[in-house]
Amino acid sequence: MFTGIVTDIGEITAVTPGGQAGDRRFVVRTKHDMKPVAIGASIACSGCCLTVVEKDGDWFAVEVSGESLAKTHLGNWSVGSRINLELSLKVGDELGGHLVYGHIDGVGTVVSMTPEGGSVRFVFEAPGDLACFVATKGSVAIDGISLTVNEVAGNRFGVNVISHTQAVTTLGQAKIGQRVNLEVDMLARYVARLLEHRKS
Repeated sequence: MFTGIVTDIGEITAVTPGGQAGDRRFVVRTKHDMKPVAIGASIACSGCCLTVVEKDGDWFAVEVSGESLAKTHLGNWSVGSRINLELSLKVGDELGGHLVYGHIDGVGTVVSMTPEGGSVRFVFEAPGDLACFVATKGSVAIDGISLTVNEVAGNRFGVNVISHTQAVTTLGQAKIGQRVNLEVDMLARYVARLLEHRKS
């Protein structure tokens, strides 16, 4: 489990086929000290919860299944790609963002970026089956970043990204048309499920 507070921007240094057909292995360079991170530990990589299978002082390796590659933008990663990293939450840690599970619900796109005071107003487009779970003033994780939704219009929603968040995440280098991993708030899913049961 994670909080959506990115703690490092990692860099992909190697991409090779994984153990099974269609899988892929990524090596990620990080500023995190990997010594206390156990083999088998979870790290959120641009929002996707992945398992550390190998490591050294400033890098770790993960293996990603063909299914995950198809349902996220991880399949677009190549050597030099920069990704958001967050180590898993420990009991007693501050919950600075919102509860993020690292289970990507779908892939959205950056529609526009407009400077607004000291921040940038981003508009994202979500897949139709996810848009109903995005609510004004609710939470959403975009590439693993916990953000608050400002407004919703159809399949599109806007968030304001302050300069600090731009500096410490990959949103600082975002481009229009870029694909992003989306994880909707789990509470929204439970509410929707409850309403479905009431209707039936």
